[in-house]
Amino acid sequence: MNIEQKMRASLGDLTRAERQAATHILSHFPMSALGSITTLARAAEVSSPTIVRLVQKLGFRGYSDYQAALRAEVERLLVAPLSLPEGAREPQAHPLQSFAAQVVANIEATIGQIPAQDFNGAAAMLADPSRKVAVMGGRLTHAHADYMATLLRVIRPDVTYLADHLTDWQQALLDMRAGDVVVIFDIRRYETNAVHLAELAAGQGAEVILITDRWLSPAAAHARHSLPCRIEMPATWDSTATLMVVVEALLAQVQGHLPDQVQERLNQLEDIFARTRVFGAPRMGGRG
Repeated sequence: MNIEQKMRASLGDLTRAERQAATHILSHFPMSALGSITTLARAAEVSSPTIVRLVQKLGFRGYSDYQAALRAEVERLLVAPLSLPEGAREPQAHPLQSFAAQVVANIEATIGQIPAQDFNGAAAMLADPSRKVAVMGGRLTHAHADYMATLLRVIRPDVTYLADHLTDWQQALLDMRAGDVVVIFDIRRYETNAVHLAELAAGQGAEVILITDRWLSPAAAHARHSLPCRIEMPATWDSTATLMVVVEALLAQVQGHLPDQVQERLNQLEDIFARTRVFGAPRMGGRG
């Protein structure tokens, strides 16, 4: 496990100040930690002793020991030979193939970036019926948040989708209690609403689950569990396909915690659909 992976894996075990420092380092990795400890502490808006405690939790004696290991890693990356995988220059059989290959690579990278303890911890919180859940997305991720909340409501009660209205998330804070869960989607360019909601919700004792990119939204400083996804593509926009994979994997994990409850709620929902005739009769050979 390299230094970046160690730091990501440790986020859930850090204090608020240490997590703020780690978030800053990961958001500007590796350059942020190559300067002096004073410069880093000032940029991360924490104290120098906080930086020392952070690197010690990663297994280093002190900041100079951490820097030496980081410089060695960067040097290895710079001198490593660049090579294309075998067959990479072969013509693509289908116009979708190149894009799909990058999406698959992003998914594989995301699996390596999300610590299992954070994924399992997030799923366990979402499966806890004693906790109310609120889900909020941003300009590009509101559809992911809506989709997650829609399916999560089938799995369990007390799920709220915070729509993209000016005061929606502020009003949600009125009824938020200690132990409740807030799921926030925030990828670059990071949105102030996401950071404010994470900070205020955590301040009220709620647990924040952040689904973000590998550079980490500043909201990560207030999150109990951060799930960083690889999203970059050789295109004008980043790809959010990995976010959807993480959402559906989380939903499957939550459902696995509550199999009997989910089946009962599904049966009740299907009965309501049938009585209200919300869907037409399925066509032959299809699911309608």
